[in-house]
Amino acid sequence: MAIFDYTGFNQQGKNSKGSLEASSKRAALDVLRDKGIYVSTLEEQQKTVTRRRWSLPRRSRLPVNDLATTTRLLATLLQAGVPLDEALQSVIEQVENPAQNRLYTQVREQVRQGSSLFQALADQGRSFPDLYQRMVQVGENSGSLDQVLLRLADFLEEQARLHSRTVSALAYPVLMAIVGCGVLLFLLSFVVPKITRMLTDLGQALPLPTRLLITGSDLFSTYSWLVALLIGGGIFALIRYRRTSAGRLKLDALTLKLPLIGRIQREIATARFSRTLGTLLQSGVPLLNALEISCGLLSNHVLRQTIENTAVEVREGASLADPLKRSGVFPPLLAQMTAVGERSGNLEEMLIKVADSQDRQVEITLSGLLSLLEPLMILAMGGIIGFIVLAVLLPIFQASQGLG
Repeated sequence: MAIFDYTGFNQQGKNSKGSLEASSKRAALDVLRDKGIYVSTLEEQQKTVTRRRWSLPRRSRLPVNDLATTTRLLATLLQAGVPLDEALQSVIEQVENPAQNRLYTQVREQVRQGSSLFQALADQGRSFPDLYQRMVQVGENSGSLDQVLLRLADFLEEQARLHSRTVSALAYPVLMAIVGCGVLLFLLSFVVPKITRMLTDLGQALPLPTRLLITGSDLFSTYSWLVALLIGGGIFALIRYRRTSAGRLKLDALTLKLPLIGRIQREIATARFSRTLGTLLQSGVPLLNALEISCGLLSNHVLRQTIENTAVEVREGASLADPLKRSGVFPPLLAQMTAVGERSGNLEEMLIKVADSQDRQVEITLSGLLSLLEPLMILAMGGIIGFIVLAVLLPIFQASQGLG
């Protein structure tokens, strides 16, 4: 017999944890299931100590695109009546990445030995997100694993689509900024000093743009190490400050107050939170547990703290819409649609609609921003290069006129 530590939640949605004695993991899961406890983690005490001391670092998470593809394939096979063991084998044959192939092979081996799919996924460390594991657990307990996996596939594909559009939209201006800064640094470091020495040797009064260029080039050449040191030190201090609890809250609150960036971050976070919460509720996850999982996906700690406080009020009997409305950090649309969903009994559907609306709003905002940002960047780089050319050509024109 072995002693197992477990965490999970009961049928009322309240967290539950403790220890029990059983002959195997499977036996422990059966005992807990009979007690009405949905298990999140189940670890043997001795194995946990050994694994922490000797195991390799935990795996990184699977790419969202790859996870969405394999999830849809697995759901399609299960809907067709293929047993889980054979469906996992088909997934293994489709996966080309060696590391992912080994990962799914380990999952299949655990399932063949009697573990549930949820437990097999949980034993793979961080490879599968907590949201993914919880929904699989609910699907297994309710007997609707194929439907839950289809919802997961839709959710992951939507997340991958939004991420892809955001990255593709920002790729051009970021690349242009990097190239422009590189060209400017090259000119100030190598080209401009040689030209300015030649202009100084002309022995004539230099125009104001040329004097400014020479002064700027000299300062850059002489104190470039100091500028790099100050920038590096500032970044290091900012990172250290952000790692503190107070620093995270202050910086995240400041980010949300920025004119345009704050609005975009708020809309992206609202879309992610709403879609996650709606998908979890559609799959049968209790509201409190769904709030806990959805909260973990928010990178902004001000928004995360708001959801944590909301969960506390919901646990005490409040509705979901009221705390969201009082917080004032989420768009009013979220509280309004949540209230409508709670009154009509279609909360999941309303949350998905909020996510779709916020995704479209993010795309519109980014498109408008980029359409304005690209010509501004071209104008700025053109102005800087034009100033350098003007500062170089003016004394040459003066010298040629003097010779004439």
